[in-house]
Amino acid sequence: MFEPVAQLNEPLSVQTPEILDKKISQLVLYPKTDIKISKQEVRSTLKASTLDGVFASVFESATTGVLLSNFLLQLGASSVEIGIFCAIPMVVNLLQPLGAYIADRTTSRHWYNLGIFGVSRLLWLVLAVAIVWGSQHQDSHQLLQWTLLTVVAASVLAAFANSSWFSWMAAVVPQRLRGRYFGFRNSAVSFITLLGVPLMGWGVSTWGADPIFGYGIVLLVGVLAGMISLGCQFFMVDVNPQVYKKDAKNDQLTEKKEKQLTDFVPSVLKDSNFLMFILYFSVWTFAVNLSAPFFNIYLLKELSLDVSLVTIYTSLSSGANLLLLMFWGKLADRWGNRPLLIAVGLVVAITPLLWLGTGNYPFSVWVWLPLLHLLGGTTLGAIALCSNNIQMEIASIEQPSTYFAIAAAVSGLAGALGTTAGGFLAELPGMSLGSLFTLSAAVRLFGLLPLILVREPRSLSLRSIVPTFGLSKFNEG
Repeated sequence: MFEPVAQLNEPLSVQTPEILDKKISQLVLYPKTDIKISKQEVRSTLKASTLDGVFASVFESATTGVLLSNFLLQLGASSVEIGIFCAIPMVVNLLQPLGAYIADRTTSRHWYNLGIFGVSRLLWLVLAVAIVWGSQHQDSHQLLQWTLLTVVAASVLAAFANSSWFSWMAAVVPQRLRGRYFGFRNSAVSFITLLGVPLMGWGVSTWGADPIFGYGIVLLVGVLAGMISLGCQFFMVDVNPQVYKKDAKNDQLTEKKEKQLTDFVPSVLKDSNFLMFILYFSVWTFAVNLSAPFFNIYLLKELSLDVSLVTIYTSLSSGANLLLLMFWGKLADRWGNRPLLIAVGLVVAITPLLWLGTGNYPFSVWVWLPLLHLLGGTTLGAIALCSNNIQMEIASIEQPSTYFAIAAAVSGLAGALGTTAGGFLAELPGMSLGSLFTLSAAVRLFGLLPLILVREPRSLSLRSIVPTFGLSKFNEG
């Protein structure tokens, strides 16, 4: 068997790109198997994966977030309808276990993902063409229905490949470098979002008399970037799930007889640590999505701010994310993901309360709201990074995609319930978005409690981190 031979115990402050690249060349891609990957293949894979994420972020920016919310508002959608739109991608995550079951029986992660994601993104191209060529003549209600169908169909397809992509990343990124690598990758994604979203918002505002047509143009650009991102995956080393499972059997990590999905699910349900993480992940996702889709609605509808200004706020979040993701990645590698999820989660939990009292007056528009978006970009970036990494740490090596799929399915359902409940609550008589933000903060705090009981390999306790951090700062002084 081959184990990683690189020692990654140096202080993180000296982990320069050159040192990191050297350590990548010393790591074996599959630390628990006999599969060898050359140094050049590892290097090209990580670079291609970063470019994949960069171009995919342009596609995601065009098909989600503030630009899609503004488009739906232009079509006359209500808070309930927008909540349903946001819930759809999460509801279809219930299909991820089936997608994992199918993907684990293929012989190529690359070609499976390419086929699924390729068709999914091309569906948005059809909608973009319909918007551009028919914006002057289409009925708004009909266009809203077409958008709904596109979101449903594209989300269903993507759900079949998400867990496979996640398993691919877990296999190709060396375990001890995950925090730093994904921190760097997400920083690159945030940098593109920092530049791209305001430009897209400006593009929509340029067609002030016809913002629907403007969104159609932006969507065309986003789909083109999405297809380029899939092209980048041709430069990544492929993974054959069958070979990986076969080698795992040789290491006696699986039974002699291959388990079927019906046999594997009960074993997942016996994993108390994983179930405790699922409880945290689902409640937390519900709480966050109870208010998250409505912050932009609050800015665009309640405060009547221009979409270009709101996209600038979004870019501030991306900028903060960009600056600190590498920092969070290094801390995650040193301390573990769980303590960061708890500490940063407390800040994220009370953030909705800081939105209370904001309004369309100069101090709020030019000082307080930008600061809130900077805080959100800083903290939510850490949550996203550590949530993904902790799943890779606690998932079974035997069939990780099934673990990822179950986590995505349960949290997706919880998130969908959150956005749907938020939409209905926002429409209730006497219920304001401020009240919704307060409720979300309370549920977020409650959702952190199960995380205290989650066990993560190589993770330090908060009690041990605080004095260590203080002592290191004292010695540096």
